[in-house]
Amino acid sequence: MKRLIVLPLAVIILACTSSKKETVVGLVADSAMVVSAHALASQVGVAIMRKGGNAIDAAIATHFALAVVFPAAGNIGGGGFMVVRLKDGTTTTLDFREKAPAAATTNMYLDADGNVIPTLSTQGHLASGVPGSVDGMIEAHKKFGTLSWKDLVQPAIDLARQGFTLSEREANWFSEMKEDLKKYNTVTPEFLLRESWKAGDSIRWTDLAHTLELIRDEGRAGFYEGSTAEKIEAEMKRGKGLITKEDLKNYHAVWREPVIANYKSYKIISMPPSSSGGVCLIQLLKSVEPYPIKKWGHNTVPTVHLMTEAERRVYADRALYLGDPEFYSVPLRQLIDDQYNDDRMSTYNPDKATPSSEVKAGTIAGYESEETTHYSIVDPMGNAVAVTTTLNGWFGSHVVVAGSGFFLNNEMDDFSAKPGVPNMFGVIGADANKIEPNKRMLSAMTPTIVEKDGRLFMVVGTPGGSTIITSVFQVILNVIEHNMGMQEAVNAKRIHSQWLPDAIIPESGALKKEDSLALVNMGHKVTPRRVIGRVDAILVLPDGKLEGGADSTRGDDRAAGY
Repeated sequence: MKRLIVLPLAVIILACTSSKKETVVGLVADSAMVVSAHALASQVGVAIMRKGGNAIDAAIATHFALAVVFPAAGNIGGGGFMVVRLKDGTTTTLDFREKAPAAATTNMYLDADGNVIPTLSTQGHLASGVPGSVDGMIEAHKKFGTLSWKDLVQPAIDLARQGFTLSEREANWFSEMKEDLKKYNTVTPEFLLRESWKAGDSIRWTDLAHTLELIRDEGRAGFYEGSTAEKIEAEMKRGKGLITKEDLKNYHAVWREPVIANYKSYKIISMPPSSSGGVCLIQLLKSVEPYPIKKWGHNTVPTVHLMTEAERRVYADRALYLGDPEFYSVPLRQLIDDQYNDDRMSTYNPDKATPSSEVKAGTIAGYESEETTHYSIVDPMGNAVAVTTTLNGWFGSHVVVAGSGFFLNNEMDDFSAKPGVPNMFGVIGADANKIEPNKRMLSAMTPTIVEKDGRLFMVVGTPGGSTIITSVFQVILNVIEHNMGMQEAVNAKRIHSQWLPDAIIPESGALKKEDSLALVNMGHKVTPRRVIGRVDAILVLPDGKLEGGADSTRGDDRAAGY
């Protein structure tokens, strides 16, 4: 049944269209495309498809390539999520999120007085969960791969051995983390330390190349057993971390049913828990669906006010209801129900902000109580893959496994160290996401595939911590409601809000000065930041061609295709 909201005249008067901007079109390809955080990784994925590999083959090769050329977030020491849509419309998702070690405890980051110890869950060995990326890629290959496993890992080995040149942005990252590398590593990674890295410098990852060779030759055992597992355990013992060889051996990725719902005539296919992304994205879309945001325009006062009010309510629900479904009964179907989200928005006032202190999680009948990377792929057959993967913080825990050449994650910070205390992204959690042995920590990652009229329409995702959900939300709206192409939708300035802290957070230039003032007068607090997210997406054009949207202004992201 169509939901219709009649708005007061005041909101209609506030609405205005955004100023006309020059249309930017991304790379257009006839049949296949990869959009990722690095040009070399995108080229690797395209080369795999040219050899006859499908989108899943390309995703695996791209993933390992990113572990080399984009080590700030690309990884073998982290985890993530994959959403798959096959050419016949079959969909599934793969959860290769990290897990808490068996020795983890609920209060492991609290002092004797019950207070959270700063940085203990974000830096150093104790911050790391059991990595899931390698097992995830192996499971994806078992189920859908067509080329040989060795062919998919070899390009990353070649990149690691031969080396590659750094961009200015990448050189700055390595220079800026020099002191942390010295501080948090028990064996100093000398190959990463220079007085100053500069654009054009080359870097080789010799130890990582050897680790990847073990994965190529021995598959799962090349990482979760044998010499690599021994090196990880030795690293943990030196740094007083918790991961053991038994933890590694016991880790397994999980295939899950996607969370699916409709937004108008579009079908949204996204990631279920242990990611909060798909549920929250669908809640946001359902919350704004009855309102005329197409008429209001992009980043206008009424549009921004509506999105913020929806985000307050959805992030409040996220804090209470979402966690690892193997440990907590997540009310997924209730959360994405039309009536539930209508009821949540019943207190929405089009003329006034709702203080976050007055926003609580919704009541569900019968219910018991920023840094990541994404790649989107479409192959010539019409298969599509969306993968978001992470170490959590930039370069994770800043710990490099001695002799193996890869960074470990700091995903333990994505648990709720203490109910009501925010994590590094300012997100509040509760018992649903408390630390428990072998539990997957809650994530905001939102790899998503969109259909229109039963056909593939869009593949989208982004890094950005808690801003991931709202970035994907806005890019989808930019295309569907604001008639933008893929690159234009990715380039458009973004705005974020998440319940707590109680603020609208626009990118620099996202709001006109007078619009910021109008929102403040409605009761909002506006706190700008430089950039939000790095979206990589693909849009299927009316003629069947593919337009890539690579976030090349916020990062070094690139599209490649043919």
